[in-house]
Amino acid sequence: MRHRARTDATQAEVVKALRAIGASVYYLKLPVDLLVCHRKETMLVEVKTEEGTLTSVQKEFLETWPGRVHIVRGPLEAVNAVLGSELMK
Repeated sequence: MRHRARTDATQAEVVKALRAIGASVYYLKLPVDLLVCHRKETMLVEVKTEEGTLTSVQKEFLETWPGRVHIVRGPLEAVNAVLGSELMK
């Protein structure tokens, strides 16, 4: 399977899972894949395959971005990142 096809499939699964928990999701692509809002908390989400790595542009962006950013490798990881401490309740 092509790398891009794996990335697209993973991203689609992540978006579906995040929307299932009530998150709003907007596709960005650059510098990261997704803008996500859940319960009035906004964060950026970069979706990578298991083998995926950050580009130099993404690394530079993440070093300077002051807000929440999650790098996830699948839907469960994305849901856990967005829900965070809510899982402990």
